[in-house]
Amino acid sequence: MKHGTYVKGVATGVILTVLAGGGIKAVQYCRSDEILSDLAFTQKIKYLENMIDEEYLGEISTDKLEEGVYAGLIYGLGDVYSRYYTKDEYEQESVTTEGSYVGIGVAMQKYTAGGVQIVECYKGSTAEEAGVKVDDVITAINGEDITDTELQDVVSMIKDNEDKDVVLTVQRKGEDTQEITVKVSNVELPSVFGEMLDENTGYIQITEFKGVTVEQYEEVFADLKEQGMERLVVDLRDNPGGLLNVVCDILRDILPEGLIVYTEDKNGNRSEETCDGKNPLDMPLAVLVNGNSASASEIFAGAVKDYGLGTIVGTTTYGKGVVQSIRQLSDGSAVKLTIANYYTPKGNSINKTGIRPDVEVELSPEFLNQEEITHEEDNQLQAALNSLNTKN
Repeated sequence: MKHGTYVKGVATGVILTVLAGGGIKAVQYCRSDEILSDLAFTQKIKYLENMIDEEYLGEISTDKLEEGVYAGLIYGLGDVYSRYYTKDEYEQESVTTEGSYVGIGVAMQKYTAGGVQIVECYKGSTAEEAGVKVDDVITAINGEDITDTELQDVVSMIKDNEDKDVVLTVQRKGEDTQEITVKVSNVELPSVFGEMLDENTGYIQITEFKGVTVEQYEEVFADLKEQGMERLVVDLRDNPGGLLNVVCDILRDILPEGLIVYTEDKNGNRSEETCDGKNPLDMPLAVLVNGNSASASEIFAGAVKDYGLGTIVGTTTYGKGVVQSIRQLSDGSAVKLTIANYYTPKGNSINKTGIRPDVEVELSPEFLNQEEITHEEDNQLQAALNSLNTKN
């Protein structure tokens, strides 16, 4: 059932924007009633700074203290979905959001004995093609020892060789040390997986709505169609959400003409996403959801339910009906803020309530903690298939 999740936790429907030339001197944006213009506040910050300088036992990084102040300002909102990103954190977030990056197609972690260990090797990546395997330990890159190098620096060493080959010195359990040459290129993280369950039933799992997901979905859908797909199950279980524009683009290949979703900001300004109805789905549809299906997944399920285009099967979704905007500042850092509520085509808000399925069925308890189960064991999938049978 599961092909892997590349982002943990609950994401959101995100609108990516760029704040050009914004800078980080927040004081210049303050109104007279804001905290940064409060003398008592600035005096307290100065007092704490002096206390740290005079008494703190450990090493002091001015840069980290500054980043802590910015992060604290956003943390003070008490909103779990809003946060401040340093430049490095934002670069990693961009990879997560867009679903592509420059590299060799592996996930790595620091290895306690030195070097970095491969924890995942993506299917079709240049690393897989070159023979890199999970649990391999890389100890050198292009002959340069990396046993004591930080993970982020190792990543940079690879990225700096875009469109070139890198030679990895690899230690593999039970084998002699070997050198593997790998091409550094643009890596696309898989977020859509499909297969035919029988001669006319297609199954598509979407693990997250990333920048690359629309193209992947269309390719998988077209492939299944060529194989004879006449019925479709879309699996959004454990899908934490992603980009608002991405889920809307996929729904434009499913919905009739009309509203997909709309948002309203704090001032009541409304923004609509619509479908021209030129590519409505022409086959029975079931959508699988559970308590970890959030935000963009709920936009998908909510639109299908409101239009009556398919049967929603599983358990009530997470209930995340708010949208964030990520804005990059001029120093490379970024801020993500909750800026709007979203509503299904019929005007329903699902925030903190979720979407209740048409067919409610819990996954059998014996499978709750298993990484993978077969389609035959998956009673939620079987319920979805039964819902398609009733429509034939």
